[in-house]
Amino acid sequence: MSSTTLNSKVPSLSKAQAVPPSWKDLGKLANDTLTKDIPVHGSTLEVKTKAPNGVQFRVLGARDAKSGNINGDLEIKLADKKRGLTLTQSWLTSNVLRNHVELENQIATGLKLELISTLIPEKQSKNAMFAASYKMPGLHTRSHIDLFKGPTVTADAVVGRDGFLLGSEASYDVRDGKVQRYNLAAGFSAPEYAVTLHGLGNLSTYSASYYHRVNSDIETSARATYDSKAPASNVNLEVGTKTYLDNAAFVKAKINNAGILCLGYTQALRPGVKASLGLALDTVKLSDAGGANAHKAGFSLVFEA
Repeated sequence: MSSTTLNSKVPSLSKAQAVPPSWKDLGKLANDTLTKDIPVHGSTLEVKTKAPNGVQFRVLGARDAKSGNINGDLEIKLADKKRGLTLTQSWLTSNVLRNHVELENQIATGLKLELISTLIPEKQSKNAMFAASYKMPGLHTRSHIDLFKGPTVTADAVVGRDGFLLGSEASYDVRDGKVQRYNLAAGFSAPEYAVTLHGLGNLSTYSASYYHRVNSDIETSARATYDSKAPASNVNLEVGTKTYLDNAAFVKAKINNAGILCLGYTQALRPGVKASLGLALDTVKLSDAGGANAHKAGFSLVFEA
């Protein structure tokens, strides 16, 4: 990571998107502004390296501030770009083995096939999922089938034209012969802003998010969520901003209607080294004697070579 990497990550929006984002990436710009690079729930250390033959290694260690538990993840990734084949294997400290095989743009342009399997030797528990995604101008669709649970088929699709986006997702239980869940979304993206509306949980929860790139140094986002099944049917609101101090550092701040203020600072220390600090303050309890227990702090450190 060079000293200019942080500022070069400012997203570029396009009114006429050749390929729409996938379902999971609808509203991603607002979500990243409000959630990424504010590590308040613990501490993480991530190391990424790449061997001369192209094999990639990733080691992730995370300590949860609430429970004090430390979890780790060792990942190895092998890619054959000529054949469009990628194999990722990971081993978690919880003794979970995971394999992920990807085949892209071989059978047809824009088609990606995936096979994901997990194994817990201690419990003799296993699971496998087959996924397929296809993207082309104006359309991005995905589907996957959980082979051991149900089996359950989940599919989603997003269509886009002139900046307008419309998406849906549904999950179907083959054994019971019924739809388990369905969700809808709509959005619009322009060169400097994006708006996304979600109807989730069988249209029981509604969310509206907004992203605005004010200029090359400042981004802002807001999100409102309404859960019709919640005991108190209130609208939860959070608003945040991201400001670049220079090409190697930025600060983030967000606050919600519960009075939780989160602050984040990210600095590229040197090429390949990035550090982030996060702090969450319960502004309602700042004057309380036991208010310190409601505050949280954390950090993350990333090495990449």
